[in-house]
Amino acid sequence: MELEHVLAAQDEAGETPIWVPEEQALYWIDIGGARIRRYDPASGATRIWHPGVPVTALARRGPGRWLLATKTGLCFWTQGESRAEFIADPEAVRPGLRLNDGSVDPKGRFLAGTMNERDLNAPDGSLYRLDPDRTLHRLDTGYAVANGMGWSPDGGTLYVTDMFRRRILAYDYDLATGAVSGRRVFATIPEDAGLPDGLVVDAEGGVWSAHWGGWRVTRYAPDGAVEREIRLPVANITCMGFGGRGLDELYITTAWFLLSAAERTAQPQAGDLFRVKVGIRGIPEPCFAG
Repeated sequence: MELEHVLAAQDEAGETPIWVPEEQALYWIDIGGARIRRYDPASGATRIWHPGVPVTALARRGPGRWLLATKTGLCFWTQGESRAEFIADPEAVRPGLRLNDGSVDPKGRFLAGTMNERDLNAPDGSLYRLDPDRTLHRLDTGYAVANGMGWSPDGGTLYVTDMFRRRILAYDYDLATGAVSGRRVFATIPEDAGLPDGLVVDAEGGVWSAHWGGWRVTRYAPDGAVEREIRLPVANITCMGFGGRGLDELYITTAWFLLSAAERTAQPQAGDLFRVKVGIRGIPEPCFAG
C-alpha cells in the first residue's frame, strides 16, 4: 500500500471525512477552524464553508443538506448557508460537557458521543441517539471522551471509541429499535500507539482506528486482532473515510493541534489530507432520515 499526500489542508484538527458518491467528492471538517471542506479528486478543486457553529462532526441528510454535531448542540445545515438550524443539546445542563464525534446508523439514526472538555480523563461522556423524529435517547455513559464509531456490515454490532481509556468498545445493536446491549471491550490500544480517535468499518467487517499521537492507522479483524497498520509522517491521526469510484480508497485526516513549534517544523504535513488504496471496499455512508 502506497500512502499518498493528497492536500496541504493544514487543518488544526481535520475530522469525519465523508464521501458523497453522487458528486464523487470528499467532505470533512476542521474543528479548530470551525469549517467544512470539500475536495474534488478529479479536478483537485477545494471549497470551504463556515456554518456559523463550532462543528465537531458531520453527517449527510441528502443533497446539500447536513446534520452537524457541534460544541453547542446538534444542528441542521444547508450547504452554502452561514447559519445552522439548532435542534437540541443533550448536555446543555452539564457545564463543561459537549458533543464530539458521531455517525449515522444503517437505518438513518444519528449516534453521537460527548466529552468533558475540562477534564479529558473524566468518565463523564455519554452515547446518544437522535431519531428521525428529533427525539434524543441516552444509550450509555461512562466514556472518557466518546469518539469515533461504526457498525459491522450486517448492522448488528456497534463499535465506539473510548478515547482516553485507550480502548474500542463493542455493543450488540438492535437495528429495529436502535437499542444497545452486551457492552464489551473489542480492542485495547498500547500506550506507545497513542490514543484511539476516529473509526470506520469496511465491507469485510474490518475495524479501522486512527491513532492520535500514534503516527498510524490500525485495521482490526472482526475478532479484535491487529490485521495491519499504516504508518504516516505525522503524529496526530484523527479519522478515516472510504472514497473513490470503487469505494476502496481510504482518506485519512490529521491534525497539528497541540504540537509544539519544533514538532510542527518536524511534521510539516500535520493537518493535511492523505489517501491510500487499501484493496478493501468501504460501506457507503447512510443519510440521516430526519
